[in-house]
Amino acid sequence: MRPCVRSATLDGYVDLARSLDLDPTRLLTSVGLDVADLAAPEKWIPAGDVATLLQRSADRSGHEDFGLLLAGRRRLSTLGPLSVVLSQEPDLRSALRLLNGYERTYNEALHLRLDEANGLATIRLWLEFGEPVPVRQSLDLATAALHGIIRELLGPAWEPLSVCFSHPRPAVADAYHEVFGARLQFDHPFTGLVFFAEQLDTRNTMSDPLLQPYAQQFLASMPAPRGVTVHDQVRRLVEMLLPLGRCSTRQVARNLGVTQRTLHRQLVGEQASFTAIVNSTRSAWAERYLANDRYTLTEVSELLGFAAPSAFSRWFHQRFGVSPTQWRASAVRRAVS
Repeated sequence: MRPCVRSATLDGYVDLARSLDLDPTRLLTSVGLDVADLAAPEKWIPAGDVATLLQRSADRSGHEDFGLLLAGRRRLSTLGPLSVVLSQEPDLRSALRLLNGYERTYNEALHLRLDEANGLATIRLWLEFGEPVPVRQSLDLATAALHGIIRELLGPAWEPLSVCFSHPRPAVADAYHEVFGARLQFDHPFTGLVFFAEQLDTRNTMSDPLLQPYAQQFLASMPAPRGVTVHDQVRRLVEMLLPLGRCSTRQVARNLGVTQRTLHRQLVGEQASFTAIVNSTRSAWAERYLANDRYTLTEVSELLGFAAPSAFSRWFHQRFGVSPTQWRASAVRRAVS
């Protein structure tokens, strides 16, 4: 099943497209969407179609910053019911945990990860569409939206230490500087924000203690997010060990402090397997790396823990039905069709 997003993700799209002399109805139709979909913010539409729409709009308008321009027209309410609770979280840490835990309530393709180390907090963003689509504009939109949410919570004076993008530096970066400030990094290993970890405990300026109980009651009415499972722990270790060429059940079990037999039993209890987790992780990473031309197929092969590019190509074809080169070319064709 294709991952979907709430149509509210395109809030402001029609006006922005028209302001850039684009025909929003024709562009929406070209990717299989209907302009009427945008009148129903709670409707779910395919995330891959939205990504393609954003890239085509950028290409045809000549604005590499199209995703940023659209983000500027978004509001916190774009997140839907979750925005009510988010606005009343006591601090940034709890707000980000909420965004991460309930990400499937507003975008099924988006993934967030918050890490803390050496006094720094890093939020990484990536998208998993399960199909070859252009991702640059969608990542820009998600990054700018996250940056805007944090500013709404902490105040307009907040600035990250660094804003990172996995795509190359645009020919004209004025809009990026206007949105994010001067601390930009392009061609970076990940897309996301870096800031001082102590800011995670900064009070949410929007929060009203009198309203917090009501917000929590509202949150209780929403489906609870899935808790951390053995599957999640294994996947995180697989992500760490794959590029090192040390991804094995023995190594993962050792890191978790259990025997291989215990690890197997625990995964079976969650209807999972080590092989399936490795393959799903490789699939997600292959999609992310192939979307960025800065990585050669040999580098992608190494990052995914394959002994040789030929082994990676065979695995990829078995997994996706096309070669890595065909996948990468298909994403480009889809953007310009």
